[in-house]
Amino acid sequence: GLGSPWVPRGALTAPSPQDWEQRQEEDTLLIERILLLVRNVLHVPPDPTEEQGVDGDASVHDRVLWALHISGMDDLLKFLASAQVEQQWALHVLEIISLMFRDQSPEELAALGQGQVAAEHGEDTRELETLRQRELAERRARALQRPSR
Repeated sequence: GLGSPWVPRGALTAPSPQDWEQRQEEDTLLIERILLLVRNVLHVPPDPTEEQGVDGDASVHDRVLWALHISGMDDLLKFLASAQVEQQWALHVLEIISLMFRDQSPEELAALGQGQVAAEHGEDTRELETLRQRELAERRARALQRPSR
């Protein structure tokens, strides 16, 4: 109903679902309709005549994904995918996520993830080395300050 936390008010806010027993049938139908709408919007095939922009232009699919992100729908999908009590939506969410990544090759996604992991590892290594050098400098300073006997 109108008091349901699932009804979007402007932009979607962080999900605050009701307990399963308290959720009314119309709330369940509303959730399913929203998920089906998102799936159907993402399912629209690209139109080559519309996609002929400048090389840096985002495709219609990319702009839809950005709008879903700005609205918080991606957070809602992550919640529905991970919440034990929301398992009934798993196939809808899986289909939506599959459509979100439809233009990506698995190799590109894997390489992107590996590049991010390598960059984070390199950053951590540099940070540790900086801390180690600082600690060594502090030890030397303390050793020089001690009165020699």
